[in-house]
Amino acid sequence: MNSEIPLQYFLILATVMFFTGVYGFLTRRNLITILMSVELILNSVNINFLAFNRYLYPHKLEGMFFSLFIIAVAASEAAVAIAIIINIYRRFSTINVEDVNEMKY
Repeated sequence: MNSEIPLQYFLILATVMFFTGVYGFLTRRNLITILMSVELILNSVNINFLAFNRYLYPHKLEGMFFSLFIIAVAASEAAVAIAIIINIYRRFSTINVEDVNEMKY
């Protein structure tokens, strides 16, 4: 008996994660939840890379290298975004997007 998970399951999971992230990015007003939504989108892309790599080219590692690159970019993006959010909170005492309407040079 073959216990391999079908590709469709991974694609359905990645699609649900992606559109949940897009919905959260477009509807939320809090900068932290927007950042988490972007991370959810990037993780859904990682699932797609790994699933297609496993099913199309099982003996090659291109999908895994792309996923590692995306994880590195996401980590640096999160660090920079958190630093910006901390500075916005110090200046405006809020992290709501609508309340931050002026930036200093």
